[in-house]
Amino acid sequence: MRSRVFIAASLLVLGALNYLVWQKEQVLAGGRTVILALAPRDPRSLMQGDYMTMTYAISADVPTDAPDTGRLVLRLDNRGIGTFQRVYTDGAPITPDEALLRYRRRQWRVLISAEDYFFQEGQAQKFAEARYGELKVSPAGEAILVGLCNAEAQRIR
Repeated sequence: MRSRVFIAASLLVLGALNYLVWQKEQVLAGGRTVILALAPRDPRSLMQGDYMTMTYAISADVPTDAPDTGRLVLRLDNRGIGTFQRVYTDGAPITPDEALLRYRRRQWRVLISAEDYFFQEGQAQKFAEARYGELKVSPAGEAILVGLCNAEAQRIR
């Protein structure tokens, strides 16, 4: 009896994990590219290992009276660089040059997508030039950080 319960629970957990991976793959495959300016970063995080901790500049634009979780409306320029327009109200229309982006507030910070970017050992100097984060964003506003960009909004490779 115990082994059946264990097998059933294991299958349920594996199924849930596979579903989450599938969702992320769908965002990567069909998501819209959005480029967000990075706020000043603590350069010491480059020295803590092969990753960089970052904050997006639009985090400072979210009104303090906005809900703790929700979606932002970003206006995208011709290069895909997003700027904050407003906090999204459910059902409100958005234009083709706008995109939704999920956010959540934790204490005093507004978090958007991934806050850490991992890179190959020995590449810290190259990524220290990053000025933008490149994200893939679903129509519902789910975002995945896919890379960092330089001052010209070109992906750093």
